[in-house]
Amino acid sequence: MFVERSGIYLENLKREKSTIIKASVPVKEFKNVVKIAKECKCKIKIKSKKGIPFILNRYRKRKAFVISLLLVLFSLVILSGFIWNIEITGNETVSEEEILSIVKNEGLEKGKLKSKIDPKKIVEKIRLDRADISWVGIKISGTNVTIEIVEADMAPKVIDKNDYCNIIATKDAMIVSANAQNGTLQVKEGDVVKQGSVLIAGWLEGKYTGVRYVHATGQVMAKVWYSKKEKIYYRQNERKQTGNVEKKYSLNINNFPINFYKKLSKFEIYDTINTEKKLKISSNFYLPFELVIKENHEVIDEEKIYTKDEAKQLGVDSISKELKSQIKDEKDIVNEYINTNESEEYIEVEVIYEVLENIGTEEKIAL
Repeated sequence: MFVERSGIYLENLKREKSTIIKASVPVKEFKNVVKIAKECKCKIKIKSKKGIPFILNRYRKRKAFVISLLLVLFSLVILSGFIWNIEITGNETVSEEEILSIVKNEGLEKGKLKSKIDPKKIVEKIRLDRADISWVGIKISGTNVTIEIVEADMAPKVIDKNDYCNIIATKDAMIVSANAQNGTLQVKEGDVVKQGSVLIAGWLEGKYTGVRYVHATGQVMAKVWYSKKEKIYYRQNERKQTGNVEKKYSLNINNFPINFYKKLSKFEIYDTINTEKKLKISSNFYLPFELVIKENHEVIDEEKIYTKDEAKQLGVDSISKELKSQIKDEKDIVNEYINTNESEEYIEVEVIYEVLENIGTEEKIAL
């Protein structure tokens, strides 16, 4: 509310009783309000004081607090001139460790002055050293550095169609079908070949033309075998978490750890999970501190006894999962064989997958 006559702006104006009015008044206008109140024979009572001037006045005699506050502000100004966090985005096959190693050699690491960092030079170095990276960008914001990369699509090595080449086997296999569009077929259905064997030769022989070299093309389908053996013991010790957890804290100051605990774990056997939380003031203002939370989960060893059928199934499941991760497409599996060998202590399980694959690849002919 604006009082036109006196030019005083009143906020939060509220009538509490017929004779009492409550309002907020700017500090610079308070004396004028008191003067007007006296003229109107009204009483003024201050209910509360809010704002920066009152806060500063409240702490004016607390020198230690003021000095500490100034030291904190000064420290933040100093820390803002350094790099305390490095983020890498866009990488899938390229590891962070490899990128960090390159930039570290170029002077970019935690604790370095921002003024000493040359982003352009670092970008050029990464592009020069890594053929698997097509683009690099470096952004410095606050105490944070973001390295954004775009990985290059590494195309498989292809032999020029004008070069002479053979089609050779990539794996040991048994031929199911073979078809040569160009070149001379060297195998037939039922043949067992070794890795590196020539399947389609890069030459043709004619009655009148003699032998001439060509770029062999065609498809050779074959049965490939994936197999593995594993021993599964009937008696096994298995770890099981009890649900009891203890937490221990430490502070990592620029790779210098300070532990807030002295005692060893109260658990005899336990699994440990470490969680690091980087401390920051804003999204891009990181501090050289990391809070490390160490969680110890108590575990106990329990003896588990399996029947022969249970142990066999454990082995089959374990081996199948591993073998299928090596096979490009599970739909290409044509047969599955399971062999076992039993003893008093364990059962040995063997799983064999018979897979139909195109095993041919080009190999240039050196003339």
